[in-house]
Amino acid sequence: MLQRSPFTAVFLLLSVLLVSACSRHDLYETAINFERSAAGLEADEITVGDLNIAYLRNTKANNGDTIVLVHGFGANKDNWTRLARELTDDFNVYAVDLPGHGESSKPLDLGYRLEDQVGHLARILDALGIRDMHMMGNSMGGGITALYAATYPEQIKTAVLFDPAGILEYENEMVSIVLAGDNPLIPSKPGDFERLMDFAMEEKPFVPWPILGVMEEKAIANLEVNKVIFAAIRDAGFESDFRNAIQRIEDPVLIIWGKEDRVIDYRNGEVFREAISGARLEILEGIGHAPMIEAPEASARLFLEFAKPRIAKAG
Repeated sequence: MLQRSPFTAVFLLLSVLLVSACSRHDLYETAINFERSAAGLEADEITVGDLNIAYLRNTKANNGDTIVLVHGFGANKDNWTRLARELTDDFNVYAVDLPGHGESSKPLDLGYRLEDQVGHLARILDALGIRDMHMMGNSMGGGITALYAATYPEQIKTAVLFDPAGILEYENEMVSIVLAGDNPLIPSKPGDFERLMDFAMEEKPFVPWPILGVMEEKAIANLEVNKVIFAAIRDAGFESDFRNAIQRIEDPVLIIWGKEDRVIDYRNGEVFREAISGARLEILEGIGHAPMIEAPEASARLFLEFAKPRIAKAG
């Protein structure tokens, strides 16, 4: 998702590009690059085995800690630009397109259960030379982050879980909608992407209409792999194993949940807190499924306050 830049800057940018008769895809690329640059990030890629992995990293490295950002189902690395803007001055930020997502490789037969994705992420971070980090994840990425902390405790300084997947003790309207055969998280036709944004977020970011159209096209183009990934997570039957696994976490964990989350009920946050020794839970009023997009400043502040004793000073 795009971060909210000052309206005048976005308006002027789009006006100039529209006058110059740029295509919608040119507008999209220019706007995405503008957002990344404003967040102090640039795009890069790396080959890991048979996979091509796209990611964002600091334009200018510093002496601060590393933060790895793990997006949710059907999302991508650019979901983190609003939060990254609050952090790149003092941290080295990496936002990774997981396999099956964004601009990374999308093999249908890779294996996309949460534990599979933990393995994929571990290999990616090893290839990037990252072995000591703070890790943040949203939704599916939150579940991956929790399992990563349980599996590789020596690598994690702190873990931040934004509305994480993995436990559904409390259900909400999302479950009944999916059981009825309609999944708002998987756009398949025009209009579905805006519906997804309305469903997932209470405080939607500003997205100019030409950009929204291209984002929808990209989401629909990923229909088949999205179905495979969602089915792998849904059918894994992992909940009891997942709970047992996260009980092994010894690293400091901060759970941030939007109270208006219609995808995964915020009451599951208390279940996570009870399962993870010493975990801290923060509920954000008026926020939906993506606090790092909807409330980036508040999310960054909560992380900085929580992690302060474990943050190396940037120079």
